[in-house]
Amino acid sequence: MGAFGLRYRALATMIGLALTMALASPVQAQDPTMTPLPMPAQSDAIVLGTGNLPGSTESESWYRQYEKAFVRNVTVATLTPYLPDPAKANGTAVIVAPGGGFRSLSMENEGSDVARALAARGVAAFVLKYRLIQTPPTLDAFGKAMEALISGAHRPPSSTDPMMTLVPQLADSRAAFALVRSRAGEWHVDPDRVGMVGFSAGAMLTLSTALRAPDVKPAFIGLIYGPLNPVTVPAGAPPMFVALAADDPIFGGQSAGLVQSWIAAKRPVEFHLYEQGGHGFGMYPKTTTSTGWFDAFANWLGMHGFLTASP
Repeated sequence: MGAFGLRYRALATMIGLALTMALASPVQAQDPTMTPLPMPAQSDAIVLGTGNLPGSTESESWYRQYEKAFVRNVTVATLTPYLPDPAKANGTAVIVAPGGGFRSLSMENEGSDVARALAARGVAAFVLKYRLIQTPPTLDAFGKAMEALISGAHRPPSSTDPMMTLVPQLADSRAAFALVRSRAGEWHVDPDRVGMVGFSAGAMLTLSTALRAPDVKPAFIGLIYGPLNPVTVPAGAPPMFVALAADDPIFGGQSAGLVQSWIAAKRPVEFHLYEQGGHGFGMYPKTTTSTGWFDAFANWLGMHGFLTASP
């Protein structure tokens, strides 16, 4: 399974254990209480056809926290388009992968809010609602389960195959790229200019897509507050944008091995390390300079020609 698989398992567990703390850090002035939300219509969501999550027993449910929408127990993956004004469309597309410790998805702060900002720049954006680790049916039980994880109870056995937990998500990512490219003409997208940006667990999925799904070939990847462990970089790896806060409680203490791996492989990489911002800042407006990550990402896309219309 390799060193990447072992690191993935450890990091996935770490994200799950620290999820409550991580979500609290970017929005301390907002209400952390989880309140149920009715299932949204999701009329624009396209089922990706990767099937039901194997062994799932719980149904998808939504809740509100820190003034934004989250979803749990996703068993069927979907992709929701956010298309730019045709007059502004430049042919670039981005798959947006929200985070949430593989147990929930931050569907607004790291999903639709990002997609709308990209569409305003002429980029066709697609929010990937990928399948998740199952959690208890009620929010109260979900909260208690997270407390148990944080306390160390019910951790998965170390003998578990680390890559097995990523198989459904990688299938969802592959299907998302395939769908966008199959409908490129309809959505005014250049099939060779489809990239991916992910947040926390979504950043792990984005990196895994670039490293473990060679058939996908993302045009570029963006990793926002994801792990920085060194990796083996394949030939022709895509340009990579990385943003992280030094005070991130999960990944802030790591060395920049991932960035060094890209440099050593002579592949394009840009790294922004912000002094403050915590974990999960996403599109939340903050007084820290981490709020500028999106403009920096857009400028980076522009530097690589992805904001200029295809010939």
